[in-house]
Amino acid sequence: MPTDSTEETLYLALVLSLPSRNATERMRAWRTLKTWGCAVLRDGVYLLPFGEVHQQRLTDLGAEIREAGGQAEVLRVLPQPHGQEKGFRALFDRSVEYATLLAELDRLDPIFPDVNHLKKAVRGLRRRFDELTAIDFFPGPARVTTQRRLAELESVLDARLSPGEPNARPGKIERLDRREFQGRLWSTRSDLWVDRLASAWLILRFIDPAAHFVWFAPPEAPPPEAPRLDFEGARFSHVGTRITFETLMASFALEETPGLRPLAHMIHALDIGEPTSQEAPGFLALLRGMKSRLHDDDALLDYGGRILDDYHLFFSES
Repeated sequence: MPTDSTEETLYLALVLSLPSRNATERMRAWRTLKTWGCAVLRDGVYLLPFGEVHQQRLTDLGAEIREAGGQAEVLRVLPQPHGQEKGFRALFDRSVEYATLLAELDRLDPIFPDVNHLKKAVRGLRRRFDELTAIDFFPGPARVTTQRRLAELESVLDARLSPGEPNARPGKIERLDRREFQGRLWSTRSDLWVDRLASAWLILRFIDPAAHFVWFAPPEAPPPEAPRLDFEGARFSHVGTRITFETLMASFALEETPGLRPLAHMIHALDIGEPTSQEAPGFLALLRGMKSRLHDDDALLDYGGRILDDYHLFFSES
């Protein structure tokens, strides 16, 4: 897909005409082109950045238009020098749509008493943001600002939906011997989210391969003999700027393990609500999908752990 590069971009143009009497087909074609993010060059001429998917879509739509009695041609267009490329890109500017989303985000009160209403509203804005980014072929600062604001609101909402999130404590992290933590029962809060899911995966893969987990819901108390993860007063939790995943890495001398540092960066970015990792939005989308489908924490760890295996392999080979 095109980026913010100033180099000239090849475009595709769909030039079409439909009989005036065929209003239904005209409206259907217009809605389809709008959904794909086409820019209007002039009446009956629509632009998209060049790409195989775009070319196939426009070709198929052109065939349908001709079957309906109209005319349609798909052309490749190379902008002329001296400003035409800049003019073409301006047709795809999404800043107004981002401004609309940002205004709606700013109107949402993160401490609104009805948390379910807030959750529904945030989910709707996330869906609209994802739809908009899918047709934002030349992203700019408006996209970054909106994404950051949405992530901040989602982070606040996640904290409200998952009470018991730990506060960071000061101090040094004790270096521990993995041999003393084998075959243990570990405990953390139920309804796994980013840091707890990743921490449980880290334990199974690098610390205690025979680990078992108990998921508890406060005010329930975890078993006293179980090492505790990611809640207030837990042995392994947030320390300074480190999230629980990073605390475990430091505790068991895993910080130089290939692939774990960039993975920790991704988990940290998601846990604190600042998607500074390029890979973070993709994992967040996968996790939200898993959470909507899987309602058992053991199943979530099993499925999510395999995805984290793939992320770790990717980071190890990068």
